[in-house]
Amino acid sequence: MEQRTFGTAVRRWRDRVAPAAVGLPDGGHRRAAGLRREELANLAGISVDYLTRLEQGRATSPSAQVLEALARTLRLSAPERELLFRLGGTTAPGPELIPQRIPASVQRLLDRLSATPVVVYDALWNLIDANAPYDALTGASAWRGIERNAVWRNFAGPGPAAVHTPEGLAEQQTGLVADLRMTAARYPNDPRVGRLVTELRRTSPRFAELWDSGNLRPQEPSRHKEFDHPGVGRIALDCDTLIVAADDLRIMVYTAEPGSEDAERLALAAVLGSPSLT
Repeated sequence: MEQRTFGTAVRRWRDRVAPAAVGLPDGGHRRAAGLRREELANLAGISVDYLTRLEQGRATSPSAQVLEALARTLRLSAPERELLFRLGGTTAPGPELIPQRIPASVQRLLDRLSATPVVVYDALWNLIDANAPYDALTGASAWRGIERNAVWRNFAGPGPAAVHTPEGLAEQQTGLVADLRMTAARYPNDPRVGRLVTELRRTSPRFAELWDSGNLRPQEPSRHKEFDHPGVGRIALDCDTLIVAADDLRIMVYTAEPGSEDAERLALAAVLGSPSLT
């Protein structure tokens, strides 16, 4: 891997991304028009220290997940993404692997929803992008590693971001496992599927039970979600899941009835920013 070339390319691409393009304020004193290093690291879901080492050539062989996150945050074109992977010492994932790329057309759609909580998952239910309003609602920017996987969070982690009744949680878990099973059937050669299933079977008897049942019929996801925000209290929202079939993405959009108390609470949560959730 040509470390200096990799670092130079990332810094150059970072300098050309306007903060406003990724939902950040562009006011105040900035030495460059583009993203600060800490801003890129936060948006890509990696530590500032690791990004620093990558840019300075002191870290080697970034994972495909890190490269995909950088390509997405830096708004790279398809040829630039290929170059980033090549400079990172690997090749971009082929069609046999679960895609994690947000194409430019979908990114333009997400940009138009910048004031609405939106989160994007891949077919393995890994969180690959979340905007500032969603972060303000859930604190998702603090999730790291396997915490960013919704299936793991529902079975082995701290639980879903939304509040559920026991019956509602059971329905959500059943639907997630059925969807994950279909993903495994579509991508039999992606080793990440097997690793996630193995880890979940090891840590969650409930997951193992549902996985062994062989259910292939996902239940209709709930379109009503409630969140307990530490600053503004309970917020009830409608949740619509949009499927981008060509890229196997799940886009979840959260809205409230205009003029309602929930809309006011959601707006206040957005002003308060990302909560410190425990």
